[in-house]
This record gives sequence, C-alpha cells and structure tokens, in this order.
Amino acid sequence: MELQTLGFNDWFQQKLKESDKSGYNVARVTTVNRDNYLVRNETSEVLAELAGKLMFSAESSIDLPTVGDWAFVQYYNSDTFAIIDDLLPRKSVLRRKTAGKKVDYQMIASNIDVAFIMQSCDFNFNLRRLERYLVMANDGNIKPMFLLSKSDLVSEEVLEQIISAVRSANINCETIAFSNETGSGLAQIQQVLEAGKTYCLLGSSGVGKTTLLNLLMGRDAFETNLVREKDGKGKHTTTRRQLTILDQGAMLIDTPGMRELGNIGVSTGIDESFTDIMKLAEGCRFNDCTHTSEAGCTVMSAVQNGDLNEARYQSYLKLRKESEHYELSYAEKRKKDRKFGQFIKSAKKQFKKK
Repeated sequence: MELQTLGFNDWFQQKLKESDKSGYNVARVTTVNRDNYLVRNETSEVLAELAGKLMFSAESSIDLPTVGDWAFVQYYNSDTFAIIDDLLPRKSVLRRKTAGKKVDYQMIASNIDVAFIMQSCDFNFNLRRLERYLVMANDGNIKPMFLLSKSDLVSEEVLEQIISAVRSANINCETIAFSNETGSGLAQIQQVLEAGKTYCLLGSSGVGKTTLLNLLMGRDAFETNLVREKDGKGKHTTTRRQLTILDQGAMLIDTPGMRELGNIGVSTGIDESFTDIMKLAEGCRFNDCTHTSEAGCTVMSAVQNGDLNEARYQSYLKLRKESEHYELSYAEKRKKDRKFGQFIKSAKKQFKKK
C-alpha cells in the first residue's frame, strides 16, 4: 500500500514540500480514542500519542488531531508505536459547535471528499435538519450527498413525495434512496465510491449508518442496535470516529449520531447551501441588505409572491443569526482565554524572580 492509496494526493504532497519537517514520517490518523490515537502508513497501523509540545501548544481542540488528519510522526519500538509531532494543513474539515451552552468547536473529521448525509424515510426525515448538515459540509469544503435510508418502509408514491420535497426546497445535492434490508439502491452508492477518496457518514442515531458501513464492507464488523418503534430513535451505537478502508479502496468514516447541530461562523456554508436565496439577493437595492426589513429587498418580495418557500427563508435567517451569534461568543471566549494565558505566563515569570 502507498500513501496515495490512503488519500495522500498532490495537494498534500505540495504541503509536505512546503513544510520544514523533512526528518519526520507521514501517517494518517484513523482512530481517535480518549487518550491516544491510531495512525496508518504504507505498511501498518499503530498506536500513537501526542508529543508534549503539540499537546501544550494547542490553543483549542481544533489544533489537536482528528480522524482523517495527516500527521508528522516519529516511530519507536521497532515501528510499533508513534509520537505525533505536528499536523499537515487540512484540505477540508467537518466540525460543529459543541453540544450544550459551551461555545467552542468540536472537530468531527478532516480531509473528507464527500459527506453522505443520511436521513431515513420514517420519523427522521427533516428538511431543516438536512439544511444544517449541508451548511456544515459546504462550510468545510466537502461535497455533500443525501442518502435516504429505509426506503422499504414507504410506498413508491410516498418516497417520490419525499424526494420531491427535497427538490422543491432547492436542495440540489445528489440524492440516493436505498434500503439496508432489501439492498435497493446499494449498487448506486457503491458506484459513487472511488478508490483513494474519503467519505463520511453523517446523521442521527438509528438511520442505519453503521449497518450501511457493514454492508459496504461485506461483513458485520461494527455493532448495530435496534431503534425504538414509537419514534424511530436509536442508541449511539457508534461511540468513536474511525476511518475504515473498504476492499475497493475507498475510505469511509462513521460518526456518532448528532442531536445538536449548532454552527459557528459558517457564512460561506450558508451562502453555498442557500444559493437560491443568494441569487435573489443580487437584486436587492442595498448591498448590505439583511433581508428582514429593508425596502427593495428581492428576497422578501419572493417570499411574499410565493416564489420562495417561507419555511426555507426562515431557516436561512435562523441559521445566519445563530452563526453570527456564536461567532461573536467564540471570539469573546478566545479573547478571555488569551488574557488568562498571558496572566499565567506573567505570574510564572514573577514567581521565578522570587
């Protein structure tokens, strides 16, 4: 196996040439555990830990390794153990706001080519949640695709209504309906997968992400659980993120189900996910139109005329407001963290003088 097989393409090779890490080996982070990692190179996959310098210089979780990263490593114990010294630049990132009130980033994975956003045809189907996943993928420079699972649970007529609802909402990413039970649509997903490219599975618990991964692998490599019949919700079968290499050469990252999908500072992702609204906005009278109260706003006119769906418009405003709010909160948090760090350094200097 060569590094190119693991996704080390021309982009990363150029970044390697631009670095000053000529004395290090390069390996890909395939698993993130609580206290350590697994990294893979051309010949093997081994346990790895962070170098002290990287651990203590990291200002936030963004600076620490995540699944899919390419890392500079040094091998020890006859190449059975590695120390991660630094990371190569990321070509794409998948991240969200941490769950709860804390305003910080949670890294999910990196260097992904395509995000498979999964929803099922039962209780789980939700256009507004789909828009949030699209914003996350687009903002991270990842191509989104929509996988609609459990197609066997509904009639052909209902399935077409669901797909039409996606199209009517101006969600233009490729959509594939499939069933893990009957195998319908699985061949289409197989055709999408390309050797040397990295894919990830995104969606709520119970939509069939891990079952799909097992089917694509051709064996039950990962545990799955049943979902509750009353609401279609499932347990968090996947508890960690890891990169799996399929027999045909594509790489797939399964992720734990996410109930909260907050986004921080994702204006680019919002613009790319709501291209219909951005197109309408080109006709607004004012360049800095907020599309909420200004005269001559073509976006509001489209809503009033029925040319733009009211729910989609409100979703756009909500996502933009949330993103801007969290971005300001995050900036304030970083400012406080830096001041605290400066205080600690000053206190240490004073202590040494004594």
